[in-house]
Amino acid sequence: MKNKFTLVLLTLILSCNPSKKENKNTIETTTDEGVNVQSIPIAPIPILDLKEAKKLSQLPLNCINTEYPNRLSQTLGSDKDLKSPTELHPAFYGCFDWHSAVHGHWSLVSLLKSFPEIDNAEGIKLALLNNISKEKIELEVKYFKGKHNKSYERTYGWAWLLKLAEELHTWDDETARTLEVNLQPLTDLIIDKYIEFLPKLNYPQRVGTHTNTAFGLSFAFDYARITQHEALLAAIKSRANYFYLNDEGCPISWEPSGSDFLSPCLEEAALMKRLLPLDEFKPWLDAFLPQLKDKNYRLDVGIVSDRTDGYLVHLDGVNFSRAWSLNKIAENLPEYSHLKNIANMHINHSLPSIIDDSYEGGHWLGSFAIYALNSSAK
Repeated sequence: MKNKFTLVLLTLILSCNPSKKENKNTIETTTDEGVNVQSIPIAPIPILDLKEAKKLSQLPLNCINTEYPNRLSQTLGSDKDLKSPTELHPAFYGCFDWHSAVHGHWSLVSLLKSFPEIDNAEGIKLALLNNISKEKIELEVKYFKGKHNKSYERTYGWAWLLKLAEELHTWDDETARTLEVNLQPLTDLIIDKYIEFLPKLNYPQRVGTHTNTAFGLSFAFDYARITQHEALLAAIKSRANYFYLNDEGCPISWEPSGSDFLSPCLEEAALMKRLLPLDEFKPWLDAFLPQLKDKNYRLDVGIVSDRTDGYLVHLDGVNFSRAWSLNKIAENLPEYSHLKNIANMHINHSLPSIIDDSYEGGHWLGSFAIYALNSSAK
């Protein structure tokens, strides 16, 4: 009887002690003095499973062979340059613009690599083989060698081309070997362009759109590392250290701008995480973005006010790209693990909106979503 009374009393005491209560849906944060500050919601971890992959595959499938509308971003030397998108870019003419067509193809390769059982896998492979053929890639190379095309798609499109090449290189599949060989002349050309251009770039582009230097260097570095391309690695490391090694106090509170789809601060931090050993990266990050180490740190998601506006919908992209940057920063750094929750919040905010999106977002956001989801799985 005495033992039963003691057990009941102990249960009542524990149930009345707030410090023993657990809320699995929030993170309780405290100051250094142990004072409770706030409860941060725990965002569900977004998962790229077969069901989600099937939905996301429809976005590039709906656009890689859709010629119009099309933004060529072309410099005309004469009337002879006035040609249709399929004539100018027989491999990458769809998805509104060249770079979106490239990363639309990357999306399909990435999904096939992760989900070989996806619906219409053989049909997707045939579509890839048709577009990334030897003959069509030769014509793409010819365009880049044109007199007025030296800086075409520098460096955003270049970066996505190398990301596509990287994905093919790491895909253990017979189709991938054919595609990789077909793409190689353009891959080699883009590598040469990076190596030639980077020493000439005296100042980095610190913007939230296509020309962001850190983003372009990150994707190029990933390709160079996986293929052990020493000359490209050396060019990237040299320039990145010159641009960013002494940076401090990045004004992330100024982000995002009205049509950003990249975070200048986080893209730079994610690049330096790739380049620096951890014992050098941590003090660099403490000086560059000291607030990230604070477990109470909050970063509001980008809000899209009009999904039919091709520029305003960029802010869904900033949510996805912030996520992959935050996940990269937190990789192998337990003291920054809280950043993964912020990344999850960003993905979860934008992911439901893009599947049935208008063409303004649908032609490119699927790639950003896939890359962000892949970063969450690491």
